[in-house]
Amino acid sequence: MSELILQCQGLAKTYQGLDTSVLTGVDLQLAAGDHVAIVGASGSGKSTLLHLLGGLDAPTQGEVAWLGKPLASLSERDKSAMRNQYLGFVYQFHHLLPEFSALENVAMPLLIRRMPRTDALAQAEHYLSLVGLSHRLEHTPGELSGGERQRAALARALVTQPRCILADEPTGNLDRQTAEQVFELLLQIQSQQGTALVVVTHDLSLAARMHRQYRLQDGTLQTLASAPQDVTAS
Repeated sequence: MSELILQCQGLAKTYQGLDTSVLTGVDLQLAAGDHVAIVGASGSGKSTLLHLLGGLDAPTQGEVAWLGKPLASLSERDKSAMRNQYLGFVYQFHHLLPEFSALENVAMPLLIRRMPRTDALAQAEHYLSLVGLSHRLEHTPGELSGGERQRAALARALVTQPRCILADEPTGNLDRQTAEQVFELLLQIQSQQGTALVVVTHDLSLAARMHRQYRLQDGTLQTLASAPQDVTAS
């Protein structure tokens, strides 16, 4: 049996001032190599769920655990350290730092770990090469196309060789052809490294290519036996 990377049980979230709960009882287990798609209508809580899984927000009820360690038992410092070591994040918008080159942006998580700069840049160059950007190392985000910026963001998420990647609409800002290319790269590298992957998406054709698909509805995850239908884009 594959190692359990991430799990949550009874996860609920209510924001102060809202009359209804965003999440009411989410259960999910993710083992090494799993890839999971989560679809749902706009406002159903998909991004909120990813934030909870990534330890970027705290649940109102329930528990999230990384590698068997409940997040509630960790200090903020320990959570940050584990997040940097074990998790990679990809968002709809690249969040690259505009004043740094693609190479420096990708190396940033390793530099935060205090890896020697030469080693960090070498590893960043390797991952930029994997996503087809070996010729754009010294370009800043403003000098890259939308697809190239998202490829660089993907390289940044992968450079630490995380145990799990959380991706929030990673191709939502791209045209169809570029979205397909970026998603294919994500799946290829995820498969090669045995990384667990959770993708929130409104793109039904991309969701259908994942091992498991869930719909987030009425605050809970509902397993989809086949490709999801009739999801309102968020």
